[in-house]
Amino acid sequence: MPVARTPTTSRHRHRRGPRSRSGGAAPPVSLPPEQAWSPARTKPLRGQVAVVAGGTRGAGRAIAVSLALAGAVVYVTGRSRRGRPATPGRPETIDETAQLILRAGGRAIPVGVDHTDESQVRRLFQRVRREQRGRLDILVNDIWGGEELTEWGTPPWKMSWPKGRALLERAVFTHLITARHGLPLMVARRRGVLFEVTDGDHPYYRGSLYYDLVKTAVIRITLALREEFTEAKLPRLSAIAVTPGFLRSEFMLEQFGVSEENWRDGLASAPPHFRFSETPYFLARGVVALAADPERGRFSGHALGSWTLAKRYGFTDRDGTRPNWGRVFRREILGDK
Repeated sequence: MPVARTPTTSRHRHRRGPRSRSGGAAPPVSLPPEQAWSPARTKPLRGQVAVVAGGTRGAGRAIAVSLALAGAVVYVTGRSRRGRPATPGRPETIDETAQLILRAGGRAIPVGVDHTDESQVRRLFQRVRREQRGRLDILVNDIWGGEELTEWGTPPWKMSWPKGRALLERAVFTHLITARHGLPLMVARRRGVLFEVTDGDHPYYRGSLYYDLVKTAVIRITLALREEFTEAKLPRLSAIAVTPGFLRSEFMLEQFGVSEENWRDGLASAPPHFRFSETPYFLARGVVALAADPERGRFSGHALGSWTLAKRYGFTDRDGTRPNWGRVFRREILGDK
């Protein structure tokens, strides 16, 4: 079986150290909502309620914004609040995500939650139950917090166990805790969808032991839940893993000293696969398409890439392109013909 020794989607990381901000330059800002996008006009999720756990930046922020533009009421959760960022070196907050939504005419409710703390997660869903009369249609688990914990280029027998354990707690246990307290709202109404945001739609090694365990574990959660939903005779509940390709997140743009407007200027210094990258909104559009699809249950228990969703639902990235990281990964990294 082939082994992928390089990052499989480059969603969260780049192997060299962080680039310092010259002259105190501000980090790249997130793309604003695109109100000309078709679901922003048709509102296929009107009246639905969503919780995006980990909506501070990157894919989580884009998913929260896109769900709201499509008509959903969105609770945006995370640790970083205005004036109190929780991730070293990252200024983004859930309050900024909510402001992006509100300025576009959507409905957003930022809630500070440390998802490693079960009592905080319990209170979050008690609030959703109270404010939304028990309704929860969409739950997105995009909690991460492992940037400084992942050890690239280090063999497992030399890795830090405290870092590995912390990574599992932040990026697997949080997902389990959040699902544990969010799913009862869906079960009570016998409908809803849980999205697990992961890295890669394949079975190959993701280049670092604990990172690989985290990203495959959340895929396995969706498979287990599909079986449990079937056993409980809940055919309208789904659990689907979704993954971006090479993501041009705020963090990744900063690594190469570019913005979304001039990202191609960074091709000379970036890894060669950066030319196949995508905005966070590419995956977000796929999440909206799945959430609006009454037949999405056929994908329950599966991991789907942004490129697969784009082909199935006929959408493009914001610049009109349709990046296919799955094809690049198979041909240029795995060496498939």
